[in-house]
Amino acid sequence: MAALDQKSPNVLLQSLCCRITGKSEAEVAHQFQYAVRVIGSNYAPTIERDEFLVSEKIKKELLKQRREADAALFSELHRKLQTQGVLKHRWSVLYLLLSLCEDPRKPSCRVPGYGALFAQGLPRDAHSTPFYCARPQSLALGYADRSSSMHTSASLGTSGVSSLGTYTLNGPTLTPPCLMSGPQTQAAGDSLRQQLGSRLAWTLPPSASPSATAPTSRGSLGPPGPVARAPHRPRREGDDSGTLLLGFIVKPFLLVLNSHFNPFVPHQMPLSKSLRDMSSRLAELGWLHNKVRKYTDSRSLDRAFGLVGQSFCAALHQELKEYYRLLSVLHSQLQVEDDQGVNLGSESSLTLRRLLVWTYDPKVRLKTLAALVDYCQGRKGGELASAVHAYSKTGDPYMRALVQHILGLVSHPILNFLYRWIYDGELEDTYHEFFVASDPTVKTDRLWHDKYSLRKSMIPSFVTMDQARKVLLIGKSINFLHQVCHDRTPPGKLTPASKSTESPKDAAELFTDLEGTFQGKIDAAYFETSKYLLDILNKNYLLLEHLQAMRRYLLLGQGDFIRHLMDLLKPELARPATTLYQHNLTGILETAVRATNAQFDSPEILKRLDVRLLEVSPGDTGWDVFSLDYHVDGPIATVFTRECMSCYLRVFNFLWRAKRMEYILTDIWKGQMCNAKLLKAMPELSGVLHQCHILASEMVHFIHQMQYYITFEVLECSWDELWNKVQQAQDLDHIIAAHEVFLDTIISRCLLDNNNRSLLNQLRAIFDQIIEFQNAQDALYRSALEELQLRLQFEEKKQQREAEGEWGVTAAEESEEKKRIQEFQETIPKMRSQLRILTHFYQGIVQQFLVLLMSSSDESLQFLSFRLDFNEHYKARDPRLRVSLGATRGRRSSNV
Repeated sequence: MAALDQKSPNVLLQSLCCRITGKSEAEVAHQFQYAVRVIGSNYAPTIERDEFLVSEKIKKELLKQRREADAALFSELHRKLQTQGVLKHRWSVLYLLLSLCEDPRKPSCRVPGYGALFAQGLPRDAHSTPFYCARPQSLALGYADRSSSMHTSASLGTSGVSSLGTYTLNGPTLTPPCLMSGPQTQAAGDSLRQQLGSRLAWTLPPSASPSATAPTSRGSLGPPGPVARAPHRPRREGDDSGTLLLGFIVKPFLLVLNSHFNPFVPHQMPLSKSLRDMSSRLAELGWLHNKVRKYTDSRSLDRAFGLVGQSFCAALHQELKEYYRLLSVLHSQLQVEDDQGVNLGSESSLTLRRLLVWTYDPKVRLKTLAALVDYCQGRKGGELASAVHAYSKTGDPYMRALVQHILGLVSHPILNFLYRWIYDGELEDTYHEFFVASDPTVKTDRLWHDKYSLRKSMIPSFVTMDQARKVLLIGKSINFLHQVCHDRTPPGKLTPASKSTESPKDAAELFTDLEGTFQGKIDAAYFETSKYLLDILNKNYLLLEHLQAMRRYLLLGQGDFIRHLMDLLKPELARPATTLYQHNLTGILETAVRATNAQFDSPEILKRLDVRLLEVSPGDTGWDVFSLDYHVDGPIATVFTRECMSCYLRVFNFLWRAKRMEYILTDIWKGQMCNAKLLKAMPELSGVLHQCHILASEMVHFIHQMQYYITFEVLECSWDELWNKVQQAQDLDHIIAAHEVFLDTIISRCLLDNNNRSLLNQLRAIFDQIIEFQNAQDALYRSALEELQLRLQFEEKKQQREAEGEWGVTAAEESEEKKRIQEFQETIPKMRSQLRILTHFYQGIVQQFLVLLMSSSDESLQFLSFRLDFNEHYKARDPRLRVSLGATRGRRSSNV
């Protein structure tokens, strides 16, 4: 059991405390409790695990040292290390290297480690927050020393960021020490120490000598210390209740203990209404001070509150310093009069009314600060800055100047975040205060779309949504160039970097001129970065050429290539889909490319063109599963995403099917023209052939009008709009948005969206009727040509026998010939009936299609119905088609 006790964590931790402090186990009880709290705490990491960001920092550090060759070597070695996977924790190794290369002489404002806290000592309250570094009683440090140390930190700047470390190290705002002297000092100190608690006990040491401390310097963060004075002189008799009340109020008031003065005022003292009113108004100062003080004490040690929140606490603390300076003046006045034996109240210049007048402006400031504290509860980051900015919209110039000063301190960290983002592309926002959010789990191929986004709740109210969008795009473009385009141009060469850190005063002035200087800096960085990115995409990655290739091949814009490809693929695609092989179709595709103008395209484009076979369903032919494909990768995949390529595939299948209908009708017309003269010898077929010609003409008219609508009204018009927008695009988001609008438009107007599903079903049914008609006509011509061939053979045989001097035919042969002709003629009514049924079904489907077009909300589709029924044939058959376009609009608007 003894061995187990020695190995327990508590025993080991206690031994470590004894080893560090050099004390016995009994003497390190407070240190041990403090260490247990530190180990049991759960703080969020201060650094985001972004390997790319750390590597960029190392390269930037090497470039600052003019070691370009080392930076290039490091980049190459890091790239090889990423591909091999030797190290599992590359980020940790890189961060260690970055930490080792930092200059140890460089001043740091970080919170010291826990070892330093042990070396300094511990606060009396062992259960306080570990980062609270209150001055222990064992360290006797006067206010003069404290002021000198604070003066050094104040020289670094008064912003929330620069003073954050100093403010955290020295703890919350200090309570002024006791102003009384003599024998009562120690007793008063003991009573006040009990009221304030152990957290502020070091400010009132029992053995403190009034002469041991010096007056507070003007730059110190703490309140004034006691001033050396002569021995206390007795008061003269005859003080009235106001004088006694002043004596009871002034010293506790200067102590800023709390707003309840009843413990210091005898309950039996009679007070007039005016005195009670003045004392209550003075008591409000203590209540307001404690309200602000409570907020700063609770928030200043909360690391999750972030830099903006700590800057807000620092701004409040700075305002409280001004209040303490007033107390120092009152304290000095009181001491001088006390030394001179001036009777308090009757002969003194310090009265309740004068005290009320002198504290009027501080009271107004404290009221403003207290209102800000109430309004900012539960807010952090940009949301906190918005809350402070809301209070600057007031007509009171005094209050507006105060809030704008606080706003300058609060907005300084946001300005630092913003400059690092738009000039370096770096986002170090550990506590999620900035309005740009990053998701480190997103892969590189989705960087532009998913990795960076806007936290709308953190956008300050003085930053417009357009400015926030531009800020997001600037940093996103820099990271896209580095990580996706692999462009090694330093960020400083992309945009003329401004000062990365400005003073809070500059931040306040910058944010008050949002439409001038601030807007100018954002616009300059936005235009330069976006222009450089688009140039890289167009020159190095041929973005516009790929866009045109999509139009030529996937949207059937290259007419000669598509026609020749169909001619070559016809024998293959007529076979069942299960018998097709992709390598055979790929060879046919390459043949079509070499035989047409497509051969003059860039090899970069042609190598991406490929054949794709869709999923096979039972009964499918090659026409149903064939599709062209276009491979995209790298930066262009940001524009041509998987969703976009899926849309291109849907549109291609629709256009390919419509093109096939045109191809089929061309073959039907060729068959009619070629067989017209041959079948003149068979007059019994004239009626059937006439019926075929009429139905084929209707189908040709329908397909021609549909092809005109798709080609010119949908594709060409949409493409023209897209090309104009791309030429005028200012950033990559504009190109992506224009491209998505283009795809949405052609998907909708080609009847491929959910709203036009019924129209698409009717159109596919019409396409099926065209295929049925082709099969019926082919069967008709095949049967007719066979019969014609037999008749010609019979006549030729008859003439040959007559030439030989024999009878042309025998009675049996003639009877057999007549019987065969009669059997063929008996099939003609069946053919005519089949064509009649086919015509009826086709016209019914077209009629329903026209009715759906008329009821569509798209006017282009309504005009298409007029062109399809140009001679009003279907209008005469269906009353629903007789409604005018104006009446349709009026009915639709009334329904809305």
